Amino acid sequence: MTNKKLAPELLDKLENFLAERDFGNSPKELYEPLSYILSLGGKRIRPILTLLAYGMYKEDVDTILPQAAAIEVFHNFTLMHDDIMDEAPLRRGQPTVHEKWNANIGILSGDVMLVRAYDLLLSTPAEKLHQIIREFNQTAAEVCEGQQFDMNFETYAQVDEEEYLTMIRLKTAVLLGFALKMGAILADASTEDTQKIYDFGVNIGVGFQLKDDLLDVFADQDKFGKQVGGDIISNKKTFLLIKALELAKGEQQQELMRWLEAKEFDKTEKVQAVTAIYNSLGIKELTESKMNSYFEKAFADLGSISYKNADYFEGLQGVAKQLVHRER
Repeated sequence: MTNKKLAPELLDKLENFLAERDFGNSPKELYEPLSYILSLGGKRIRPILTLLAYGMYKEDVDTILPQAAAIEVFHNFTLMHDDIMDEAPLRRGQPTVHEKWNANIGILSGDVMLVRAYDLLLSTPAEKLHQIIREFNQTAAEVCEGQQFDMNFETYAQVDEEEYLTMIRLKTAVLLGFALKMGAILADASTEDTQKIYDFGVNIGVGFQLKDDLLDVFADQDKFGKQVGGDIISNKKTFLLIKALELAKGEQQQELMRWLEAKEFDKTEKVQAVTAIYNSLGIKELTESKMNSYFEKAFADLGSISYKNADYFEGLQGVAKQLVHRER
């Protein structure tokens, strides 16, 4: 298969595997939400990264479809619970599980998704199972830590840059890193390459979230797929807002605080006013610089990795570049 067809073909294999998997049937209120959220699709980036990392060293990629699927099931478990905490009405344009059923069902169905993720990992060869479970548990705990930090930040008067970068590393980036690392471990990659591919994933993940912050304010509305300026409207403590609070002085600072403290406001007016402050402070350029520094570190790690299968290496590069250059 060609490099361009590699990721789509791996995605087809993964989708078929998930569609054929029997996660449980009764009581239907417990299992229908599980099938429902998985049926909403998505890019399946994390399991594709696992398969690509494995394929860089070994050819029998189909043998690790269960482990790759475990990553996707775990990721959707976190989404199901995040949606409840955020009171989000939609996921990928469709009603969230707690809206379609209720919050209690969403909690319990999410719990069983985590159990099924462990079931999928049990197909790991015995000599690697302990390491995979240990690394998975560490990652899962870190994702929860990141979510808690994110919720804590809602009540903080101020968050500094380092605190924010730590939060997004835990909440978003470590799962990308683990997805890649698991593929490398299962394929018997060297310890050095395994660490480099993990670091690659984490740095891509941090850059990915910084790009998300940037797109929320500066994206083309027609391409973005959701309301531009949503983070500004909700006073979400993104990298952009943190830097603006750090740099704004005098009248700019007063203007920014007025918008942050306003209880009633015109949404469009607020987005335009805060964006104008960001522009005057050079926040877009600062965010791009920080984002690109993570992307550069990521590709430096990837470029120093030894591999056996160039198609899978180039396929991994291609997926990473799509994340870097995305517009939504």
